[in-house]
Amino acid sequence: MNTMMKQSAFALVLSLGLVAGCSTTGDEPMTDEEMSAVDQDGGASVYGGDGDGGISSDELRDEQRRDQAEQGASGDDAAMRRITTFYFDFDTAQIKAESRDVLAAHARYLANNPDVDVRLEGHTDERGTKEYNLALGERRANAVQRFLVVNGADRGQIETVSYGEEKPAAMGSNESAWAQNRRVELIFR
Repeated sequence: MNTMMKQSAFALVLSLGLVAGCSTTGDEPMTDEEMSAVDQDGGASVYGGDGDGGISSDELRDEQRRDQAEQGASGDDAAMRRITTFYFDFDTAQIKAESRDVLAAHARYLANNPDVDVRLEGHTDERGTKEYNLALGERRANAVQRFLVVNGADRGQIETVSYGEEKPAAMGSNESAWAQNRRVELIFR
């Protein structure tokens, strides 16, 4: 009997601790610290998404924005903006390192031209189910959208669409064709 009372008391203490630990209502706005903890899938951290090597939007806005403005003034942005297709590794929506500077140039262009809109078309290779590939194409387009927004573009300028495997850039069932089909295309309007 004594053991049963101890177990009940212990359960009561654990319950009270749980209630005290979860006392926030969720109605309060997130702090800056909480906002910067959101990973790539949530929207505030880019490049890594898992916290290792990721860059928060605060860092981009403060430190790199000045560097990007200087690069934009040099005229390199126009040349970089001619690249409108960005490729992805197999089964991932992580933006490749070599795409970042070009995407940053597109973001600066969108930020400086609020009347310009862009459609981000996500594509995959033929492997996987149609449903999975549509979702993967959407994740890829959304990753590019988050990158552009973090770098200064307005979310209202950007539309995302996924075609999955339906519009291949290259026909074939080999690595060369698959690599060309894993992409996001920027279509300016």
